[in-house]
Amino acid sequence: MNKLTKIAAIQMCSGIDPNKNLAILEKLVVAAKKAGATYVLTPEMSICFAGSSADLAKHAFVFENNSDIAKCSAIAKNNKVFLHIGSLAIKAPAGKYYNRSVLFSPTGEIITHYDKIHLFDANPPNDRPYKESDNYERGNEIIIAELPKFKLGFSICYDLRFPSLYNELCQAGAEILAIPAAFTVPTGKAHWQVLLRARAIETGSFVIAAAQGGNHENGRATYGHSMIINPWGEIVANMNNDSEGFIIADIDINKVDDARKKIPTLTKKVVSFVKR
Repeated sequence: MNKLTKIAAIQMCSGIDPNKNLAILEKLVVAAKKAGATYVLTPEMSICFAGSSADLAKHAFVFENNSDIAKCSAIAKNNKVFLHIGSLAIKAPAGKYYNRSVLFSPTGEIITHYDKIHLFDANPPNDRPYKESDNYERGNEIIIAELPKFKLGFSICYDLRFPSLYNELCQAGAEILAIPAAFTVPTGKAHWQVLLRARAIETGSFVIAAAQGGNHENGRATYGHSMIINPWGEIVANMNNDSEGFIIADIDINKVDDARKKIPTLTKKVVSFVKR
């Protein structure tokens, strides 16, 4: 079966104004589509990279009848592409927000969405502490979407550090792992590439990672270096900087089956160890 397709990852330096971010996002989606992409992934917090609770209150709304969602739907439809918004803030019923990823079909319909499970509560080196749980509710459900050429597993940024999530996604059939992110510069330099390659190798999957990059309006700095990695852990496309742009790669989903047959880790049961 022909499972060849082109996938693209967009790299942005999102600010606080959704309209400005959406204009940049649309420009990059148009360029990726012209280059042949059938599926396009954007970074975490593509629509508004809020710097405070006040920014969230001003720019994040409920999911239903959301004007930013409607604009993303139109971009997908106008370009006839599967558009995967890496994430945006969505107002939750209890007063906090969801860090939500949304996948649109080429007709602009919402296929599914995923709420970030592992929230970034950490004190990264050479950066200010960050506690995502102050403003966000965690998700509790893994999500897989079946597209015409592949099955897509969802995750967002800090999820990358939890290999059990990806093992579960791939046990359930995922062949491409989407990892939109906004990694800090120190953690990006130290861990970004090695973690992405590890997730691909461990599961025998393609990994597509769309990153925020540069110095943001909210005062944060992100690492960039968006990547596409094959099931053998080889980098097949790499932004190699923190600039705005996109990467694209031809992929053959049959390579997932090949890698998993050669190194059948997903067929192994977890061993229970005895404590002494």
